[in-house]
Amino acid sequence: MIGLIENKKIARIAGLWYLLLAIGSGYSWMYISKTFVIESSSLTVENILNTEYQYITSIIFSIVGQIAFIFLTLTLYRLFKTVNLIQARLMLTLVIISVSIMFVNIIFHTFSIVLLNNPSYLKGFTSAQISDLATLFLHLNIVGVYIVDIFWGLWLFPLAVLTYQSNLFPKIISIVLVISGIGYIVDSLSFLIDQNFHNMLRNYLSIPEALGEVVMLLWLLIIGVSKPKRGLTKKI
Repeated sequence: MIGLIENKKIARIAGLWYLLLAIGSGYSWMYISKTFVIESSSLTVENILNTEYQYITSIIFSIVGQIAFIFLTLTLYRLFKTVNLIQARLMLTLVIISVSIMFVNIIFHTFSIVLLNNPSYLKGFTSAQISDLATLFLHLNIVGVYIVDIFWGLWLFPLAVLTYQSNLFPKIISIVLVISGIGYIVDSLSFLIDQNFHNMLRNYLSIPEALGEVVMLLWLLIIGVSKPKRGLTKKI
């Protein structure tokens, strides 16, 4: 059984990885959201070329964020594997799936700038067609993010179970993690089913999506873990 001091150390390391994930993924998504113009490929391409350095930076930040996600989950797995091994493995599996999808999205993200900087790859294509293709790949990245949104929601459910069963965190954190998980899933499904409906919900979903993860992130960084009221029980 891992002692309280060791648990706090592991939790704070997890908090640092969580922070890196939030910064990397957050920056990349904010940049793409401002750059992509769904109504106009020419404006999208103009935005990309006018901020090429930031575009490349957003790719790098996205990669760093996904690497941080892997190490975050591995650290949490170490913290929780003696609490409930099945839920810890489920959490790890869902994150591996989400990271795999995100690296495909990063390829789409990267391919847009590659096409624009190397139009010779598409001999016979007009500049308008190249712009349309570059915009399409960036759009595929965005659609892919909404697909992986489902897994960003799902992994929070086993995490909520683990935080509840461990007695290392306040029970309220488990509740807000579930709320965030539901928010991510609703965000994803509404986008895939009806984008007009999604546009109506988007502003209302941003707070519940972020709530649980922000609370968990801050608790890991500042508090680490609480002293359990009773010993951890291994559940499999």
